[in-house]
Amino acid sequence: MAGAATVEKALDVLFHLHAAGEALGPSEIGRALDLPKSSCHRLLAALAQREVVERDALGRYRPGVALLALGLGAQHRDPIVRAARPTLEAEAAAFGETVFLVARRGGRLRVLDKVEGMGFLRAAPGLGDEIPEDVTAAGQLHRAWEPPPAPDDRSATLPGPAWAVNRDAWIAGLSVLGVPVFEARPGGPPRIAGVLALAAASARFDAIGEDAIATRLCFAARQVNERLGVTGSLGSRTT
Repeated sequence: MAGAATVEKALDVLFHLHAAGEALGPSEIGRALDLPKSSCHRLLAALAQREVVERDALGRYRPGVALLALGLGAQHRDPIVRAARPTLEAEAAAFGETVFLVARRGGRLRVLDKVEGMGFLRAAPGLGDEIPEDVTAAGQLHRAWEPPPAPDDRSATLPGPAWAVNRDAWIAGLSVLGVPVFEARPGGPPRIAGVLALAAASARFDAIGEDAIATRLCFAARQVNERLGVTGSLGSRTT
């Protein structure tokens, strides 16, 4: 293997190890990915040398610490994450519930950041996880605000909602309220950059109240907007 094919196979190995959730031996990896034994060993040796995979005492492989460094580096350099992080921390502390930042990357909605509260949803979804579009507040908002108006229409206004809610639609017993955040766009109106979303057990969500959550998160989103060069209020309420 050489060039692009080698890179593809190495990435296949990394994604397979990630999905497996446990250490795997070279033979298991090779069979799963239809790799010749010699090729699989060469790939694993090269990846282990750069610490993107680690070999345990039984000769099995798992994702390595270098992947953590690469992932955190990518996250910390993301301008949307940098702008939203202080707000995520403040809202998670205020509500005692988990607050997420969801945005489109590579055509898919993914969790870019999260700050956990003490409530129902403490473990999932995790950083980098894909979020379904059809049953989530983040999906509703991205569909409503995309695509942006034509770049040459400087007077266009964005018609999407100020927030969206899903109740038990993705995970039973879980309610989520999301609000869009925006970034400046040269030559045109702002465009959606992502969604701030609060997730709570449905009973807890109802106890706080949708309006109270929406009011606070909309204010929080405006703070993020300002850090991204956008001022003013956008959108109107929907559920």
